[in-house]
Amino acid sequence: MTATSLPPLSPTSAASASPEIAVAGVRHVFAAGGELLALDGVDLTVAPGEFVALVGESGCGKSTLLRLIAGLLTPTAGRVTLGGAPVEGPRADVALVFQRSVLLEWRTVLDNVLLPVEIRGLPRARYEAEARALLDAVGLAGFERRRPRQLSGGMQQRVALAQALLLQPAVLLLDEPFGALDAITREQLNLELLSLWEARRSSVVFVTHDLAEAVFLADRVVLLTRRPGRVAASFPVPLPRPRTLDQRYGAEFADLCRDVKHAMAQ
Repeated sequence: MTATSLPPLSPTSAASASPEIAVAGVRHVFAAGGELLALDGVDLTVAPGEFVALVGESGCGKSTLLRLIAGLLTPTAGRVTLGGAPVEGPRADVALVFQRSVLLEWRTVLDNVLLPVEIRGLPRARYEAEARALLDAVGLAGFERRRPRQLSGGMQQRVALAQALLLQPAVLLLDEPFGALDAITREQLNLELLSLWEARRSSVVFVTHDLAEAVFLADRVVLLTRRPGRVAASFPVPLPRPRTLDQRYGAEFADLCRDVKHAMAQ
């Protein structure tokens, strides 16, 4: 397998000529405490329904790029568009999941999942059945009335995923959502995330330091250079879907991980 500078569309989205996410010539400078150039000339597209994993060394700008796509930051130069429209701030059709859940401690699990509905002034009754179905899908049926402090870290991230998916976002952004979890829980959540994604087909950008996780989840793995971050390479992942944990022990999977690792070391 070889890296490509211009990534092909995934099989799920090859019929669409227009990207869901387009990052063009993006440069971002943090000014506080002296100028820090985080990203410089980033070009990236993500097709509708495509799952892209973003990897690179710590400090290369992965999280910064995710926040630019989410509209939480404004690029110093360049342009970010979603569905062809410029990103000018947070949008209702974009969901962001962080490394550690940001659940509200005084709300129950079900109330946390339904929080986006309340923020947008939508009728709670219309979405409660879907919220319960999502909690069931992530293995939390029966935990609806618990508080976040009564849950493990993995269970809290399951709640965060259900919350993010409730309004069926066109774009799902995940910033190392499983980075703080043990290996077994992480594998389980990888499978649950894929199952939820395959049912809804949001366009996904998933930031991770774990190359095996990136290859297992993604249609394409995109590598950023050391700071200032630029797109160094793009690796299509031809592994068949639905993915299974057994694939992680195959020669093709090992070869894919090795290719990405070697590119990162250059």
